[in-house]
Amino acid sequence: MTPGDNGASTPEDDDPFGYLYADGQARGAQPPAGGYGYPNSVSRVRAVGERQYGQVPQQQGAYGQQAPQQGAYGPQATQQGAYGQPNAHYQAPETLPGGAPAGHPSAQPAPGRRGPNTKGLLIGAVAVVAAVVIGISVAMINGNSDDGKNHDRAGANPTQSQTTRPSQSASSSASPTDLPKTDAKDLQLAGGATPASDVKGAKAAGGVYVNGFNAVGASVTWTVGGIPKSGKYSVYVGYSVPGKDATATLTVNGTASKTPVNLRNWAGAPGGDYEKGWTKTYTWVQLNKGTNTIQLSCAQGNQCDALIDQMWLVNGWVKSGG
Repeated sequence: MTPGDNGASTPEDDDPFGYLYADGQARGAQPPAGGYGYPNSVSRVRAVGERQYGQVPQQQGAYGQQAPQQGAYGPQATQQGAYGQPNAHYQAPETLPGGAPAGHPSAQPAPGRRGPNTKGLLIGAVAVVAAVVIGISVAMINGNSDDGKNHDRAGANPTQSQTTRPSQSASSSASPTDLPKTDAKDLQLAGGATPASDVKGAKAAGGVYVNGFNAVGASVTWTVGGIPKSGKYSVYVGYSVPGKDATATLTVNGTASKTPVNLRNWAGAPGGDYEKGWTKTYTWVQLNKGTNTIQLSCAQGNQCDALIDQMWLVNGWVKSGG
């Protein structure tokens, strides 16, 4: 059987493409009107084998549009084939003189959104911690420096006398087993001061006390050893006055206090009654580690009518009443 149009015996035998064959054309076969049903389409009917691919008529642009004289994309467009068709004049860039042109640099990716500056936060945290440590160190150094300054000031003005009545808690805090304590019989006496035991009520061993303290120049000296460290201490003095107040001068390591020691009638004894006038007082001092010399004397300007029975130390500067 040869290709061709054998004629239509039935509707289904009618060949819609008979117009493409010579015998079909002889029978009067016509292509369908309207360009395959697309509006405004243009049909270009050619016999089989007549179409030459890769060549585009100059009058027709790509995709069936009427092309201008210079082509759709410039003067060279008329020499190029339709879109996507091979061009006989095409040459690969690498075959041209000088090789392929330098390619365009690829676009750099846009930087992402920056997160929190963790390095900066870490540096800030370290700076805060360093500032706190430095502040604590400075405070500690200043505290130590203040202690040193107090030591120096104590040498010039070692004592400060209390003006309120000592409480029983102050007496109990004397702790003779922790810090030294002395009785009248162990004190060094001078200036007419002598031991005695006629007046009852003295707390010293055997009821011994110091008499004759009411003359200018009289003194009792306590050389005390075993001070554990340099610093602040309170010197307590046990005494009795005959219903009236008295004063004395305290000297520590050769430096006299500018403030007199108050030997007040805290017991409220009646006038002339030494037996009911036993009480105590305290004075703040600075002592050195080891051995120190503490002297209580009747200096010019003091009112020294008092009996002395004991002296002891308390750690730190006690507050009034305690």
